[in-house]
Amino acid sequence: MAFPTPPALFLLLSFIIFSSLFHRPTFACKKSYVVYLGGHTHGPEVSSVDIDRATESHYEFLGSFVGRNKAKEAIFYYYIKHINGFAATLEDEEAAQIAKHPKVVSVFLNKGRKLHTTRSWDFLELESDGVINPSSIWTKARFGVWPESKSFSDEEMGPIPSKWKGICENNVDASFHCNRKLIGARYLNKGYAAVVGSLNSSFESPRDNEGHGSHTLSTAGGSFVAGANVFGYGNGTAKGGSPKARVAAYKVCWPPVAGNQCFDADILAAFDIAIHDGVDVLSVSLGGGPIQFFNDGVAIGSFHAVKHGIVVICSGGNSGPADGTVGNLAPWLITVGASTIDREFPSYVVLGNNMRFKGQSLSIKALPNKKFFPIIRAVDAKAANASTADAFLCQAGSLDPVKAKGKILVCHRGGNNERVDKGEQAALAGAVGMVLANDELYGDDIVADPHVLPASHINFTAAVAVLAYINHTRSPVAYITRPTTQLGTKPAPFMAAYSSNGPNTLIPEILKPDITAPGVSIIAAYTEAEGPTDEDFDTRRVLFNSVSGSSMSCPHISGIAGLLKTLYPSWSPAAIRSAIMTTATTQNNINEPITNASMMKATPFNYGAGHVQPNRAMDPGLVYDLTPRDYVNFLCAIGYNQTIITLFSGGPYKCPRPISLLDFNYPSITVPKLNGSTTVTRAVTNVGLPGTYNVDVKNPAGISVSVEPSSLKFEKVGEKKTFKVTLKVEEAKRARHYVFGQLTWSDGNKHYVRSPIVVKAI
Repeated sequence: MAFPTPPALFLLLSFIIFSSLFHRPTFACKKSYVVYLGGHTHGPEVSSVDIDRATESHYEFLGSFVGRNKAKEAIFYYYIKHINGFAATLEDEEAAQIAKHPKVVSVFLNKGRKLHTTRSWDFLELESDGVINPSSIWTKARFGVWPESKSFSDEEMGPIPSKWKGICENNVDASFHCNRKLIGARYLNKGYAAVVGSLNSSFESPRDNEGHGSHTLSTAGGSFVAGANVFGYGNGTAKGGSPKARVAAYKVCWPPVAGNQCFDADILAAFDIAIHDGVDVLSVSLGGGPIQFFNDGVAIGSFHAVKHGIVVICSGGNSGPADGTVGNLAPWLITVGASTIDREFPSYVVLGNNMRFKGQSLSIKALPNKKFFPIIRAVDAKAANASTADAFLCQAGSLDPVKAKGKILVCHRGGNNERVDKGEQAALAGAVGMVLANDELYGDDIVADPHVLPASHINFTAAVAVLAYINHTRSPVAYITRPTTQLGTKPAPFMAAYSSNGPNTLIPEILKPDITAPGVSIIAAYTEAEGPTDEDFDTRRVLFNSVSGSSMSCPHISGIAGLLKTLYPSWSPAAIRSAIMTTATTQNNINEPITNASMMKATPFNYGAGHVQPNRAMDPGLVYDLTPRDYVNFLCAIGYNQTIITLFSGGPYKCPRPISLLDFNYPSITVPKLNGSTTVTRAVTNVGLPGTYNVDVKNPAGISVSVEPSSLKFEKVGEKKTFKVTLKVEEAKRARHYVFGQLTWSDGNKHYVRSPIVVKAI
């Protein structure tokens, strides 16, 4: 296909951000609520008159319930640019009364959310041996931040685009500076303060003191930095998916409160401002459990962003491997799972019987070469006053220094302490090393962490063998080899054990996650305010760090979306999602099906459409497109009333009749309750050269699938064709649990437009 010339203005990325500060606030008792009134009816350009009018209307509205003076004291956020509403401290009874008003879409508590916390771009084939492929879209073409990082250098960057309306909010932290690369940074903490109480001046900065924000922002849009590594491991050139993008940070996450760090009132404020500032892509590496859309700050904010043509990418969560754990379920979002890449940092556990087991580690400390030390189970070093369960997990205070001194301890993964903290506890007890052992749940999901002592993280199979050796040997001994960097490992990718899985527990007809991307041991920029373990005991400092989580996979997709947005500025967010999904692969680098962390065949509930292939996404052939009106119709199909939808969409609306949720033009097909047979409708739009596409179907077990027509001829770009898919139960017993297939349109040349099919018979 012919590729358009990239526009002169580079993409602007914006990120919801995090910082972990040293000053812990006191707690307040009052409840805070978000009162959501839908969309504003401002013109294309929001004026100061519009803002004043909206602010005054919020005063008047709340004042009609609580009195004008109390309203001014209660409101701490005004959503006045694109999102209409406010956040205020209210009594439960007041909130209940406001919720009954006909002009109110929803009233919900200011709930807290959690964060979903180098080689990866080579693995995605955007590069080969450090050289950009000639056919790469790279050549065609979000979280608090540590601005001094070289990943945010503005060398060779031109002037800041004139469309940018954002600011660099450094009125308190004068050491924080933006530039022509990092063109904006803001902090939003009033929602957090409404929960925890008054904050000191250390909270008034967009600076990243924890590392999460710098890491995710640089993964998506960081500049090229040669010689990036973690303690010498993984040395190479760091870069983001959109390395020439302008980036901005919106800091909404703070020290945890009952496990929550990011509050809805702040998240919604960040969306409202980011839309106004002029961003093109929003990367959101945070979330919570399934929440009704109108009570969900991320779902509300992202709808308004998508309505303005902004692509919004969200992490799916780190609550796997259990089913039904994926979050960020709105159909206007791109929801991302986490999988591995083909780079490892092997560190071998060598036993006295000469058995060797490959683990992973980034430990800078190493044991003397080939010197054996006694190896024992951590429970055999249990302190007198500790429980066996705590010692098993190497919890703080659970180990006896007399028993642990000079030995290698086998600590088990899991519990409420971090992997690196287990090593710290072993070191404090005098152990010379640690073997971190997976249980069956974690399987082969091992992570290279920057441990504070010689350590190796081994999989479940190796853990069973190591423990058997210890249990059946009179004086068991072992040593741990120094880690190395190994590239081209196989098989890769496979799904991370922690990656949250489907089915979608809110709207089962929408497959989530949509896609998977690299999210294990990703090297990217880091803060210099914290050590690489993000633990108080760690006094080491690094410029780059290896971090894992769906927080890391999310910005990979954000960077790719940025490249696509630069290539095709007229494409809708849905078209960009479709291009990413329909060109994904379900095969690993040995041409076998992608597996989960237990090496069992993975399914669309694990990876959505598959593992992203950015070079293929630049030329998808066909796309499944959607408009904001389609999303509004979707809300009608799931039962929201017409009045509420009118407020939400910001304009007059009437629910079409009839309407079927199964006909929503998503790039996947999910039928969770198939009784007999059903027919669904889809439409594809040509974004490539003229051609004829023929369909190929792989039937789910016990289900037959037919497509009419079976051939689609396109004569021009933008041409749209509709087809129908009939699914019929043939063997109900085989489909009583979810079964999976796929539908692929191909022009016989290079385009394979693949959609997963997910079905359960009743």
